[in-house]
Amino acid sequence: MPDALAEPPAFPMPRAAACPFDPPPGLRLLNDGEPVSRVRLWDGSTAWLVTRHADVRTVLTDPRVSAEVSWPGFPHTNAVSKARDTRMTTLMQMDAPEHITHRRRMAADFTVKSAEALRPRIQRIVDDHIDAMIDGPDPVDLVAALALPVPSLVICEVLGVPYADRSFFQRVAGELVMDGGDPARAMAASEELNAYLGDLVAAKDAEPGDDVLSRMAVEQYRTGAMTRREIATAGQLLLVAGHDTTANMIALGTAALLAHPEQLDVLRGGADPAVVAGAVEELLRYLSVTHTEARRVARADLVVGGRHIGKGDGIIAVKSTANRDPAAFPDPDTLDVHRAARHHVSFGFGAHQCLGQSLARVELQAVFGTLFRRIPTLAAAVPLADLVFKHNAVFYGVRELPVTWERTDGGGR
Repeated sequence: MPDALAEPPAFPMPRAAACPFDPPPGLRLLNDGEPVSRVRLWDGSTAWLVTRHADVRTVLTDPRVSAEVSWPGFPHTNAVSKARDTRMTTLMQMDAPEHITHRRRMAADFTVKSAEALRPRIQRIVDDHIDAMIDGPDPVDLVAALALPVPSLVICEVLGVPYADRSFFQRVAGELVMDGGDPARAMAASEELNAYLGDLVAAKDAEPGDDVLSRMAVEQYRTGAMTRREIATAGQLLLVAGHDTTANMIALGTAALLAHPEQLDVLRGGADPAVVAGAVEELLRYLSVTHTEARRVARADLVVGGRHIGKGDGIIAVKSTANRDPAAFPDPDTLDVHRAARHHVSFGFGAHQCLGQSLARVELQAVFGTLFRRIPTLAAAVPLADLVFKHNAVFYGVRELPVTWERTDGGGR
């Protein structure tokens, strides 16, 4: 066990270049030796780091643990994170009962039933983009050709955001999710996107459609339950998270499968939908694309993993190591698409579980159930070591993923 008097290690910790799909080695050492321990943050403050699966779930469900950033001890992981946390109040920064009220206003559009109703449309979007890949240049960047446009188009249709404006919102979203950037620039991007969505809410109020922003304009804005800015801020969270998380999972998941050909073989030739669904859960567990982890603050004294955490102490619940905990997942560092992995915490746990997780699952199932069936010879066009990973962003992924395949007359739907 580490010396209790030693200087706490710095957080976040770097990943190992040779193991880009694994959590940082420093986190693994803490998970093995001191799974609840102090870490030092960018501003010199400290927080408790919680790394094991059971303890992470405890933190995320304990009513004495708060998501509100107004507490002095709330852990901000960098300057941009602090700016986002303190200037953008979304579902992620709310506790009950406010959190319950705001979540209910959007929950009906993100149920399992509503996501399943979208499956045929999502499948058409995936097929259309794979058609374009097959007919286009070789090699091609999978991020630009498939991983980014598919979830962007889906979330645009769900929210009622014009897809023609994608270059704008992808640009400002890119500024907003970069943790290594300038806080003022990130917040300027946030305000730019908020103003755009606020104008869109006004347009939806005047002429509603069949989409989330229209329903919020009619049901919340017209009744005075939410201001236009509040709806725009909620829309910003849904728009940014709704395309960026899934886009990174598609690209990073494809890279991981290409690096594990024996697992990729399972998805070639048209795997059973249940097998595809299980593979998606395993990829979510194995990759854990959310870099910032789940950050909280103790509203009262509590004990986690045998350690006393005092009122006002910051807590960082590490989903990536929880998803690699051998107590929850035997042989956790092995990618096994046949594993029963649904109890992972990649979408969080408890009241703050990802609102859009059902939609993300359908999108990922459509992509991974189709891509390797239609292009069974898909292969990486560059070595894994040459890929550029997003180390300084909210969501982990690859910037580009060049792929190639053997040209045939196949590839039909």
